[in-house]
Amino acid sequence: MTTAMIPPLTTDATAPPAPSGRTATASARRTSVPVSILRYGLPPLISLAVAIAIWYFVSYVVLSPARQFLLPPPQEVLTHSLLDRAHVEPMLEALMVTAKVSLVGFLFAALVGVSIGVVMSRGSFLERAIYPWAVVLQVIPVLAIVPLIGLWFGYGMVARTIVCVIIAIFPIIANTHFGLVSVDKGAHELFTLSRASGVQRLIKLEFPSAMPSMMTGFRTASGLVVVGAIIGDMFFAKGQPGIGTLLDIYRARLQSDDLIAAIVLASLFGIVVFGIFSVLNAMVNRRR
Repeated sequence: MTTAMIPPLTTDATAPPAPSGRTATASARRTSVPVSILRYGLPPLISLAVAIAIWYFVSYVVLSPARQFLLPPPQEVLTHSLLDRAHVEPMLEALMVTAKVSLVGFLFAALVGVSIGVVMSRGSFLERAIYPWAVVLQVIPVLAIVPLIGLWFGYGMVARTIVCVIIAIFPIIANTHFGLVSVDKGAHELFTLSRASGVQRLIKLEFPSAMPSMMTGFRTASGLVVVGAIIGDMFFAKGQPGIGTLLDIYRARLQSDDLIAAIVLASLFGIVVFGIFSVLNAMVNRRR
């Protein structure tokens, strides 16, 4: 009877060592960065290329040469307006005025909106008494009350700021109220056992718990406040002109290249503001 010989186990010295967990994680991160760039950056670039192609098609094919001033091709907007110092400097100065109005309007909207949201969260009676008027303020067309705002507050910076507040305040109210009333009841009971005051409960429990919801409201309001500032510029032209004032002037003069350039600058400003608050919102959610 013969017994099979089992060969001894040998270790291949040339085999590469297995990667550790930290090394594998770092390698996965390096691999995922290009994938994330392609995943999130490529679609906007493709849509931008399609939009520019459509723009060229309308300028050169749909419109006749005599009517091409209605939509000049992109290179004319770039060379005649955005790259022309005499044209772009007034736009940038006006954009700074609009940015100032947007900032002041956002600060007032945040202060008033958070305060109203806190008051509404104190009881169901206060919520039922205030919330319908907040909804009415949201659904009323701003253009319908612009004449009243001008009569009451003049046609300068104050009126522009009020328009910003009216347009941007509702998301702050709604999200602040939702965040405050959604705080865990167990945490409230713990603060009750600790005999915390109402101010301590609000600052140490409710505001930190409601911060993600509040940041969502701020992010939404950040885009709306830019729209409100531009609308205010269009209707309240007293004082320094904003970018909305220039938009109205370019429209009346049929300066299509300057009009499109001003729209591009205003859009970029709105995107930057919204992007800043999106980053802040992500940082708040990551900390939680």
